[in-house]
Amino acid sequence: MMPPTDDLDGLFKRLSLANARRVWRDLVQRAERERWSYQDFLTMLVVDEIAHRQQTRLARLTRWAHFPFLKTIDDFNFTYQSTLRLTMLGSALSPDFITEGRSLILMGKPGRGKTHLAIAIAYRAIQNGFDARFVTAAELIDDLSAAFRSGRLADALATYVHPSVLICDEVGYLTYGTDAANMLFHVVNDRHRKKRAMIFTTNKALTAWGRVLHDEDLAHAILDRILERGRLLTLDGPSMRTKHLGLDDPTSPGASDQPARISGIQGPEFPEPTAVPENCHQSATVNRANERLTAPSRLKTVPEELVTRSASAFSQCTGEVVAKLTIRVINPALTPNPDLLRETGPRPRTSGRWRARFQPAGSGRDPPADQN
Repeated sequence: MMPPTDDLDGLFKRLSLANARRVWRDLVQRAERERWSYQDFLTMLVVDEIAHRQQTRLARLTRWAHFPFLKTIDDFNFTYQSTLRLTMLGSALSPDFITEGRSLILMGKPGRGKTHLAIAIAYRAIQNGFDARFVTAAELIDDLSAAFRSGRLADALATYVHPSVLICDEVGYLTYGTDAANMLFHVVNDRHRKKRAMIFTTNKALTAWGRVLHDEDLAHAILDRILERGRLLTLDGPSMRTKHLGLDDPTSPGASDQPARISGIQGPEFPEPTAVPENCHQSATVNRANERLTAPSRLKTVPEELVTRSASAFSQCTGEVVAKLTIRVINPALTPNPDLLRETGPRPRTSGRWRARFQPAGSGRDPPADQN
């Protein structure tokens, strides 16, 4: 006895065939219109159910992986890499990478695509039927440290040991606590014993992990377990985030040796020299003497030889071309009032030769004889 048509929904529900329960009526109409056989109809119904389950499982595992973004291997541009090629990642994209518990360390400067590549490898593992987990090194260490202080370290470790693929991102980017090496060693050691795949991204050389994790011995033990069944890949080329600025291209105008500045604040048009010539100090001394001696109340004239030497030293000190230098020389025909030349305070200590050279005419004062 054939069951009524209305009971098919209940039967599909009991078998957990949610997609078949939704599409079977449309498939029946299509089969009658195209004259399908019973085998063709049943095959199409089962294939559609499997495809829907695969899509649902892929979305669920991707959500559980906690990827910050979703990237595939097809989205990665290998043209900017000088040493890395797609053929070098063949084993990492195969199911053997998971079943054999292999590991991978992606090293390079920021913006080179390390996280992109790690997520692409983990997403391929999800497509092959495995689960994955993404976590930054700082989050993993902080979570395990808090769990250790509260006495639930074993439960917290299961979160990072159970997944088939673990991505530990940004090793060495931030500063960690003093127990960072202990917490990371627990994860790496347990996954190494159970042959679970691991992917690490870092901007630090492997020799610097001891300083980053505050323990040289444990850092060496961590790397020893990772690289036993793993390998190191270095990513170079320009940063994908600032590629449009050409900062990593030595031939671009933006990669010149101009000093960096805050946007909107222009640099000085005539920067001051960083090196001071030896005659610069002499020029400054001559200039100060020139300003003091050219005052009308002090002297009626300035020797032309002294002015010429001062202007030449000033031009050489600043490194600029003196296009026009106007020097004001007091008319020698004018003789200042002798009363203005009298000092009201203590007379400056000057040598006899200096006073003989610049003594105003008609003052009636002869320079004293040289004592030497």
